[in-house]
Amino acid sequence: MKLKVTLLLFLNMGFFAFAQENLTYQKPSKSILDLADYQRAPTVSMDTKKENMLLLYRNTYKTLDDLNQEELRLGGLRINPVTNISSSVTYTINLKLRKISGKNETQVTGLPDNPKISNISWSPNDKKILFSHTTNSGVELWVIDVATAKATKLTDANVNANLGNPFSWFLDNETILVKMLPKNRKPLLDSKKDLPTGPIISSTAGAKSQNRTYPDMLKNQNDEINFENIITSELYKVNLDGKATLFKEAAMYAGERISPDGNFIMITTIQKPFSYVVPLNRFPSKTIVYDARGKEIKTVNEVPLNEIIPKGFMAVRKGKREMTWRNDKPATLSYVVALDEGDPANKVDFRDEVFLWDAPFTNNATTLVKVPQRYNDIVWGNDNTAFLTDEWYDTRNTKTYLINPSNPAQQPKVITDRNQQDVYSDPGTFETRKNEYNKYVLAIEKDNAYRIGEGYTKEGQFPFIDEFNLKTLQAKRIYTSSYKDKKEDLLEIEDFKSGKVLVQIQSKSEYPNYYFRNIKKQNSLTPITTFQNPFESIKNVSKEVIKYKRKDGVELSGTLYLPAGYDKVKKEKLPLLIWAYPAEYKDKNSAGQSTQNSNEFTFPYYGSFVYWVTKGYVVLDDAAFPIIGEGTTEPNDNFIPQLVDNAEAAIDAVDALGYINRKKVAVGGHSYGAFMTANLLTHSNLFACGIARSGAYNRTLTPFGFQSEQRNYWEAPDVYTAMSPFMNADKMKTPLLLVHGEADNNPGTFTLQTERYYQALKGLGATTRMVILPKEAHSYVAKENILHLLWEQDQFLEKYLKN
Repeated sequence: MKLKVTLLLFLNMGFFAFAQENLTYQKPSKSILDLADYQRAPTVSMDTKKENMLLLYRNTYKTLDDLNQEELRLGGLRINPVTNISSSVTYTINLKLRKISGKNETQVTGLPDNPKISNISWSPNDKKILFSHTTNSGVELWVIDVATAKATKLTDANVNANLGNPFSWFLDNETILVKMLPKNRKPLLDSKKDLPTGPIISSTAGAKSQNRTYPDMLKNQNDEINFENIITSELYKVNLDGKATLFKEAAMYAGERISPDGNFIMITTIQKPFSYVVPLNRFPSKTIVYDARGKEIKTVNEVPLNEIIPKGFMAVRKGKREMTWRNDKPATLSYVVALDEGDPANKVDFRDEVFLWDAPFTNNATTLVKVPQRYNDIVWGNDNTAFLTDEWYDTRNTKTYLINPSNPAQQPKVITDRNQQDVYSDPGTFETRKNEYNKYVLAIEKDNAYRIGEGYTKEGQFPFIDEFNLKTLQAKRIYTSSYKDKKEDLLEIEDFKSGKVLVQIQSKSEYPNYYFRNIKKQNSLTPITTFQNPFESIKNVSKEVIKYKRKDGVELSGTLYLPAGYDKVKKEKLPLLIWAYPAEYKDKNSAGQSTQNSNEFTFPYYGSFVYWVTKGYVVLDDAAFPIIGEGTTEPNDNFIPQLVDNAEAAIDAVDALGYINRKKVAVGGHSYGAFMTANLLTHSNLFACGIARSGAYNRTLTPFGFQSEQRNYWEAPDVYTAMSPFMNADKMKTPLLLVHGEADNNPGTFTLQTERYYQALKGLGATTRMVILPKEAHSYVAKENILHLLWEQDQFLEKYLKN
């Protein structure tokens, strides 16, 4: 009797914070299901010469069974230990070839039954296509002969794809460097059977080590042993006839880069000791260059364990970094060294120094250039021409320089100096093309380079091509897209003399398709693909980008959807759904710029509210929620008031159009958008309910920064506390649907965040519902889970918003 009383007391005291509800998977209403259960159109891969096109067919969704396979989570990796490939890979299930100039598609023959295809790669001469195929027991290497459209298996299922793409083409088009599982590989340890040999010990010597909250870290010695096991490979040279020759003995290979001329191979291996607090990209490593026969030429870099880094987004490690082959030279390495010791707090005239180092590395590396900000990228051109960019996060400044690689003494010429968040001033990116080494270099025609720009303006989006003269440093516009009812993306210049450009064109109801445009001939457009709209039921919905102002004058925007047939004269008052994601800015001008285009194809996906336009809702999608901190003020110093002002401005704007009942407004978001949603419901009375998916709600659990916040909790405790919905759970009075993936792999958004927040809300008497989607990571992929998610959202909105 006493035992029964004790159990009752435990229950009444709330030790069981919430009850599990046994609910089978549900499907949403027909109008939503029709949109969600669609057939995915193929994606396209084209060869360099744009003669042949590979069509890749994928399933619309994964299944729960796909997610239920064995999985190891080690060092930031998630891999299937049976098949030795990432557990998150999305497979292609069929391949077809087609002449770009023709219309008939040719089925690739010889494919394995029920193929699981990934890692697709064209040969340098575009005559072959490599791909990996995942069987029930491992990964195989296959090759397609483009001329015959026939696939052939090259290796058994012993390829190691645990660290990304497992193979690289040599320049001869006949040989492939492949990572294979070691022949003497030991079995993985089973934590249920293999007992630890000692305790887990971590210690610190007093040095600061401020790291963000990474998922899937190593936790014990068994993890270390298994991690070393799964990433250890042997390197083989495999010919197109399937003959395999051992190139390098077993090691923890993390990257293999063949020099442009094919005579050298730069190989990076992970070293010990491992870390329990940072992922594998910060483990020790060694980089050695070998010749094509495997003879060691030079150790070019050694990186120690990198647990401790300076503070700030522009912090980098000491020593050589960004080491890669120079694309326009046979065998020259370029790399960067921080002149401020990687610490943004150090005051120096130049932050980074770029070096060049010619194989076989018997001479010392030479300085190419020093830059005042943090190095970002180089587009190599030729002996005399290259473009370098640097950047600095705190000021959002980025500069592009024209440099002369053959004359380091020549002063770099600044050709752009701009705020990288100012999209209206973006001059575009320089066009590249493949050279004799099959590497992309700057496209130069008669002293001219070319830039392709997105073309965002106050009046809308108008992509462009500029001709940039390398002598005068002046740009001349040679093409501007003039569509007002369509969206044109300029993808690649195919022929500079004739003006042939590869483009993609779409509209609200027209699926994106590829075309060749001749920019020198008016209205010259040749279709390449003819993919059809899979969402016919929403092709007639009203869609427009609306612009409005926050009360402090900041320009805002969002894409507004109205149900098909909605009478804009009678203006029935409908419920409104707002979907958003906050973004930080350092100035009001950039924050007020819009990159939305109402002519983008309407493509509903699991993360969208667009489905509900079929059920009589008004939807404001991708509503602008800028958080601005000008000068020395950090954006998050005024996060909550700006968040509320953004929401109020959005509601006011749609209400002013006469379309909504402002008492029936819901807000939703994913990840940082979920964090936004919880804060809006906590600190305002603007919404009837909200939907928050895969968010973080207690910022003390991310104490060393989050999003763009660089201060740690102890430097800004009031900011962390004020921004945490968990800390203000007693203020929550609005119904909230919380959703999270059971296996979230995103830094900071552990599933625990939602579980603890739900417990707090329940204990304080809030109206809330928590849905944990089995096996899902930060993004949701299983069909069963996605359809049920849509059902949950539909039921929630019908109950707390519409009715």
